[in-house]
Amino acid sequence: MNKDIIDYNEQIKKGHIQKAYRTIMGFMSALKTHISKKFPNYLLTSLYPGYMDMTYFAIMSESLKKKQLKIAIVYLHEQNAFEVWLSAVNKNVQKKYVNQLKDAPLKYKLSSAKPGVDSILELRIIDNPDFDQAEKTYVIIENAVTRFMNEILSYL
Repeated sequence: MNKDIIDYNEQIKKGHIQKAYRTIMGFMSALKTHISKKFPNYLLTSLYPGYMDMTYFAIMSESLKKKQLKIAIVYLHEQNAFEVWLSAVNKNVQKKYVNQLKDAPLKYKLSSAKPGVDSILELRIIDNPDFDQAEKTYVIIENAVTRFMNEILSYL
């Protein structure tokens, strides 16, 4: 552990990690605001910053909420990618929907209900997003989330 901490401290001293992390958090916060304006009748959760593994917030329509489901908009730090996930409020609900959808003709990646997996269905939206073109990136994500939600509701 001490070697990891020493390496971490060396990287922190360079300042790039903090700047990149602030950019990601600012982008995600602004994306949440953008999504909330596009979906004013939907409930959005708080922004979860994660442990530099993933950062996300979720959006729920009334019908998803009744089913104990949510759509998560996820930034994966290590992959530098955005995904949209169908997720559940807990592992029991997740397992129920994974089993329900396992034989459906899906065009999304179906997850398995096991420890460390938070999704039911996953769709990769953007690899290597352009944070310098934030507005354009918001629209790409918004469009993908809209399509994903509409198609997911048809499965359920």
